[in-house]
Amino acid sequence: MEHIEKILGEVELRKEELISLIEKLVKFKTPAPPARNTKEAQEFVAKKLKQNKFTVEMWDVYENDPNVVGVKKGKNSEEYNSLIINGHIDVAQVDENEQWERDPFLPFVRDGYLFGRGTSDMKGGLGCALFALELLENHGVELPGDVIFQSVIGEEVGEAGTKQCCERGYSADFALVVDTSEMVIRGQGGVITGWITVKSDQTFHDGARRHMIAAGGEAVGASAIEKMMKIINWLNELERHWMVIKTYDGFLPGTTTINPAVIEGGRHPAFVADECRLWITVHFYPNETYESVTKEIEDYILRMSHGDLWLRDHPPRFKWGGASMIEERGEIFPALEIDETYDGVKMLQHVHKEILKKQVEIEMSTSVTDGGWLGEAGIPTVIYGPGETKYAHAINERVSIESLVDFTKVLIEFIYNWCHTKRGGINDIL
Repeated sequence: MEHIEKILGEVELRKEELISLIEKLVKFKTPAPPARNTKEAQEFVAKKLKQNKFTVEMWDVYENDPNVVGVKKGKNSEEYNSLIINGHIDVAQVDENEQWERDPFLPFVRDGYLFGRGTSDMKGGLGCALFALELLENHGVELPGDVIFQSVIGEEVGEAGTKQCCERGYSADFALVVDTSEMVIRGQGGVITGWITVKSDQTFHDGARRHMIAAGGEAVGASAIEKMMKIINWLNELERHWMVIKTYDGFLPGTTTINPAVIEGGRHPAFVADECRLWITVHFYPNETYESVTKEIEDYILRMSHGDLWLRDHPPRFKWGGASMIEERGEIFPALEIDETYDGVKMLQHVHKEILKKQVEIEMSTSVTDGGWLGEAGIPTVIYGPGETKYAHAINERVSIESLVDFTKVLIEFIYNWCHTKRGGINDIL
C-alpha cells in the first residue's frame, strides 16, 4: 500500500496533466445529435490505452461512430476480481442559439472549475479513468485481475454502444460507469419510449364529417386525432394509478411516469384525420423491466379501447423502444438496482471513505445511463463518477477540479484493491 500512497500523491503533483487530458477530450466535437462524429476522439482514446499496454478492439457501431474497448489481462485472471470501467464519448447537443460564455469546445479553467461541453457529462470521468490507468502503468503496477476499459458511443441518443459491448461478450466481476454522479454510488430507474398509432381503414372528406357524427349519418368513421385524445386521457389515468400503487426506496412518489411527448396526425384540413401517432416516454422503477411496464400499458389501453365502439374494431398499435433516437426515433435504458451487500459495492464504499474521510452515499438516480445494459447482462454495476447533474447538459457546463482529483484518487485505489482481491475474499481485506 505504500506504493499506492506514492501514486495517490502524484495525482496532486500532476493535476495539470489530468486537466490537460480532459481538455483534449473536450476539444473533440462529439455532440449527439448530430452524432457520427466520434472516430477521431475514439482513436485518441485507443492510442492512450495502447500506450498503457491494453489490447484494443475498435469497431463501428455506426459509420464514424466506433466503440473502443481496451483489455489488460491480469497475472492471475482465474482467481482475482476483474473490473469494467465504462463511459461514453458523446456529449449533449449544443444549440446554435445557446448563449455560451465561450466556445463550448474550447475548455478553460476558472474559479476551481473546468468549463466546456462534456466536462461534467462525461469526459471528466473518462479522462480521470484514463489518467488513473496511466499512473498505475507508469509505476509498474501489475494487477492480478483483469481491467476492461470501455469508451462507447451513443448514450446521449439511446444508441447503447454499451449494449454492443455486452453482446460481444465483454464481462467482469464488477462494473463502474464513471458518469456524472457527484461521487455518489447510484443505481437508476429505467426509460423506454414508444409509439401508439391509431389508424382508420377508411378516408373521409372533411365535408362528410356530419354523416359520421349525426344520427342516421350512415358513415361509421372517426377522427384518429379525437380517438387519440381518449387514449391520452387513459394514459393519464394509468399514470395516476401507478403513483398510488408503485413505490421504490430512493425515489419520490410518482416518479414512475408516462409522458405524452409528441403527437403527429392528419394529412390536410380537407380530410378527417385517418391516422394519429403518439410518442410517449415511460419512466419505471429499478424493480421493474421495460417488458413488464409496456405490457401493463398495452393491456390497459386495449381493455379501455374495447369499450369504445370504433376503437374496438380499430385497436391502437404499439411499437416500443429502438436502438437509436436518431435512426429509429426510439430508445431503451434498462433500470439498475444496487445490491449493497455485493463485494464490489462494499469495496468502493471502503475506498471512498478511506480517501475522502467520509461515508459515500448510495442513492437512485432519476436520470439514466448505460449502466442498465451492464446490469441486464448480469454484471454487478454501479454509477460512480465526478461532476454535478445540475451542470450536465447545461449552458457553460463545468466540473469541479477538486472532484476530478478526488475521483482519480478513489479510482486508483479501488482498481488496485479490487483487482488484488480474490473472488469472494473481500472479508480478508475489509
